[in-house]
Amino acid sequence: MDAVESVVDPLREFAKDSFRLVKRCHKPDRKEFSKVAVRTAIGFVVMGFVGFFVKLIFIPINNIIVGSG
Repeated sequence: MDAVESVVDPLREFAKDSFRLVKRCHKPDRKEFSKVAVRTAIGFVVMGFVGFFVKLIFIPINNIIVGSG
């Protein structure tokens, strides 16, 4: 019986914590959603430029390394 409770108790605590989290969540309003969307778009653009410039820098370096062989 003790082994069963050692398995059931963490599951019960997890379910209780999950229910509490879902009750505290709320649907974002238009202002909050647009803020998150703009920041996500800015992040995508910044990461795209970083990847582009890294690729732009390493293409000549790769050609030098491969071309010398």
